[in-house]
Amino acid sequence: MVVDSTLAVAAGIAIAGGLIGTGMAQQGIGAAGMGIIAEKPEKFGQVLFFFVIPETLWIIGFILGIVLLLNIL
Repeated sequence: MVVDSTLAVAAGIAIAGGLIGTGMAQQGIGAAGMGIIAEKPEKFGQVLFFFVIPETLWIIGFILGIVLLLNIL
């Protein structure tokens, strides 16, 4: 199967955008989370939950990239 170059570029942008968005979101959450855990260690589970939520951004970007490369839609 031959992939059009524009679809390959679009898939790369989708994946990169998801990864960059995840990094930007986790940057602030991680810094704030460390401050919370330093003062209240019992809040670790709650902070971990909020830190993991942005991981869905790269998963969505990856799936969108696969959809573009395989011409599913």
